[in-house]
Amino acid sequence: MSDLERLPPEYRCTAGPDAGPEELLLTARKVWLGKTTEVARVLPDRDVRMVGAWCFLDHYGPEDISSGPGMQVWAHPHTGLQTVSWLLEGEIEHRDSLGSRAPVRPGELNIMTAGHGIVHSELSPPDHAPRLHGLQLWVALPAEHRDTAPRFDAYADLPALRRPGVTGRVLVGELDGVASPAVHFSGLCAADLTLDAGAEVSLAVEAAYEYGVFVVVGDATVAGTAATVDQLVYLGRGRDGLTLRAGVEGARVLVLGGEPFTEEIVMWWNFIGRSHEEVAAFRAEWESRADRFPAVVDRSEKVMEAPPMPTVALRPRPARRAGR
Repeated sequence: MSDLERLPPEYRCTAGPDAGPEELLLTARKVWLGKTTEVARVLPDRDVRMVGAWCFLDHYGPEDISSGPGMQVWAHPHTGLQTVSWLLEGEIEHRDSLGSRAPVRPGELNIMTAGHGIVHSELSPPDHAPRLHGLQLWVALPAEHRDTAPRFDAYADLPALRRPGVTGRVLVGELDGVASPAVHFSGLCAADLTLDAGAEVSLAVEAAYEYGVFVVVGDATVAGTAATVDQLVYLGRGRDGLTLRAGVEGARVLVLGGEPFTEEIVMWWNFIGRSHEEVAAFRAEWESRADRFPAVVDRSEKVMEAPPMPTVALRPRPARRAGR
């Protein structure tokens, strides 16, 4: 997924070493991807910019695309991150500069590791289904892996988590004793869970992780904080259990967790670097179509052009706003 904001902010992020078990309720803001797809973006937020290494979360749909082209995110670059694609309805075709060509379908997890640099596109096929609904996430790569060779991995059979009142899939890492085989480079977890109407469940979690629970469908209470669609409850470290309670019509939630990401990063447009200057260099390489960013198909393909860099570097920003 591309960040298509025409004046994207530059985020310099790091986690505090003593993030405690506080709770914050975040509400997503609406952002357009080009002229075809509107998304709800909850990460980065002005109060909480990362949950572990999870640094970007878009929720799109459910949307009726029966009379339109659907998702049209043309070729664009990434560095220093992983994209994690999880579709709930519909189908998208992923293509990248490694030669990968793969459908993104409900229940199948696609992870693209950009590392040193990659280019990809995400397009609804011409004969697409009438509805589109999904989640797109980014993971910041730690220093020792941020320049790794790019790769693409797909997982069609993820482990199920089934407990009284809740069913779902563990996408990345481990939750309540259920572990995913998906590739990751720091302590992480992610799970898509559906809760029965009125159900209350408790799940074992890592006390060293911070967590975020994003409501995709319905209403849920997370560790005492009520949330509805397109809201995320941020939970700091220090818990060994997570309690979720669904509303009267049930709920579907995305649970994210991870070790606090203590490295300082700069995230701007589709790049993650370590300084304003490095990100500016990535942009220049994309504009010149340097070797770091090969073509998906060929150099005549339709691409997303980078917006102009800010005229001044923004002040360093912590992973959480002071006082929150």
